[in-house]
Amino acid sequence: MSEHVEWSEPDGPAPAAGAAVTPADAADAARLVSFGLQPKLQPARDQEYADLLRRYREDPPFARLADAVATGLGLIVLEVSPRAGMAVTAAEDSVFAVRMGDYARRTSADGGDRFLHGLAHLAVAAMAFPRPEDLADDGYIGRVSVNGVDAFVRQACRRLEERADELGENTDPATDAPGLEAAWRIWVRRSATGATKDARRLAGSTTGIVAKAVTFLTDSGFLQRTGDDHGGTYRTTARYQLQVRDMAGSAAMAELLELGVVPVTDGTPTLLPAEESDDLELVADAGLPFHSS
Repeated sequence: MSEHVEWSEPDGPAPAAGAAVTPADAADAARLVSFGLQPKLQPARDQEYADLLRRYREDPPFARLADAVATGLGLIVLEVSPRAGMAVTAAEDSVFAVRMGDYARRTSADGGDRFLHGLAHLAVAAMAFPRPEDLADDGYIGRVSVNGVDAFVRQACRRLEERADELGENTDPATDAPGLEAAWRIWVRRSATGATKDARRLAGSTTGIVAKAVTFLTDSGFLQRTGDDHGGTYRTTARYQLQVRDMAGSAAMAELLELGVVPVTDGTPTLLPAEESDDLELVADAGLPFHSS
């Protein structure tokens, strides 16, 4: 993992002329960051990318320059390594930030759907890395499927409904209310595949929403498609592991995991029964890898 260094004027004497940053150095640093913004690009398949990564790891002044370029663009460097390349994520105020509201509006005019899209992304992350040790292990590869994620969410919905009944809570609130407690009520009312005679997957169905999520993650270099079984099967990449590590402290993901609905990790929809857990405060509109509006 790269070391983050503050970009400031040196305290000591000015560096020698030969150590001064040149326009070529700045161009190379910007080029490396641009490679990091191409998540599907693999260093092993691009010699220039590999050379710049090596320079970053072996030349501290160049590394600081590249970090400064990333910071200026509103990016956070998660890791710089041969396995992940220059893995960056957008800060909340970055022009590169993607917000759940914008993402959901591209797929549906229903404002309540943004909670379903957020829940789908949280569920993918929770299924891919259900244990802290999975996130900590650089060699761990998570596997998910579209049908498996939908089954996982429906199992979580049943657990949330049981919890609401136990607490005597209202089980039929307005569908535009924020949070998991509202999202599960919308999810269970929604058809898994759609209403067509041939049961084709519609975009507004829950498996259609999950499919949209995993397609976005695949296009973003976070997942790789591995097959067509169970509605589509996927494996995680190093970049996704780093992204989930960065967002794992969100209250929404913590609440989903604390429900105790722990899936097996081969992408099938088989789930283990839930156990009791304490309530956690939920961050409204939370969803990986998005920022709240």
